This record gives sequence, C-alpha cells and structure tokens, in this order.
Amino acid sequence: MRAIKVVDYDPSWPLLFAEISVEVSILLGDLVLSIDHIGGTSVPGLAAKPKIDLDVVAISDEALPPAIELVRAAHFIFHGDPHGDGRWVFTRNRECYGFRLYLCGPDNRAHQERILFRDYLRDHPDRAKAYADLKRRLAAEADGDWDFYTGGKSAFVNETVGLTTLRR
Repeated sequence: MRAIKVVDYDPSWPLLFAEISVEVSILLGDLVLSIDHIGGTSVPGLAAKPKIDLDVVAISDEALPPAIELVRAAHFIFHGDPHGDGRWVFTRNRECYGFRLYLCGPDNRAHQERILFRDYLRDHPDRAKAYADLKRRLAAEADGDWDFYTGGKSAFVNETVGLTTLRR
C-alpha cells in the first residue's frame, strides 16, 4: 500500500489548478460549463494531499459521452465512475504533483456538495483547521489504507455540508 501523504498548504496549488484548467478548457471547448478547483488544495492554508482535484461540469448530461471520449483520447487515465455518483474520474501524473479530474453533468449532487464543502472551509478557518488536523491524524493511523482514510473523513464532511444548509 502506498503511504497517504498530507502536506502543508502550498501557494503554488492555485497556479497548478489554473494550468490544468486552461488545458482542459482548450481540450473540451464548448462542452464545458465550468471548471472548479475542489478538494484540499482549493482551500487556502489547508493541509492536503499534494494532488490537484478539479470538477469539470459539462454543459449537459448529453455532452458527457463526447467529453469523456475527448479526455480519454488525450491520454488521461480513465477510472470510470468508481463512486457511482455520476462523476467520471481521470488522472495523469505530473512532475511533482498529480491531479484528479472529475467530469460530471450540470446537476450532479456530488459536485454541488463538494463546492458547498470547499466554500464553507474557505469561509471558516477554524473548521478548516479541524479538518486538517483530522486528515493528518487519519493519514498517520491509516498505514496506507485509503478506505480507512477516506471513510474517516466522511462524518466530518457530511456534518460540514449540513452546516451549509443551515446558513441558507
């Protein structure tokens, strides 16, 4: 099992996202509604795994099949829809940092919740710090067990998404 590495925030992460975002925007053109920086690297100051996550939202569900084929043809590694939530996952390693691209339709609930979670952490530094502390603890305890690490974050994420609905 490969170790789970959570590192201090790197101010280059937004720049890396911007580079990848431009590449994907050129690749998919008019099929894209939005490209959003999500995950730990999208929250300034938050410790995270050094992997840039981006949600690419297609203009419609009908645009997903041609978008998937374009990304596959560009030699991204295709992982299917591993979580069964309508987000098609692709990766490609870069020199130091990798990235994970999630391609979904415009009404995808998982995407909407990830944006709510990201924005809440950006607006609430104490909550972001608690999340960083949890991630570091889980990474140390997981001994490379990604299911343990990911599962250990679920309650915190769900609770935080629930807090976003209280603000409305």
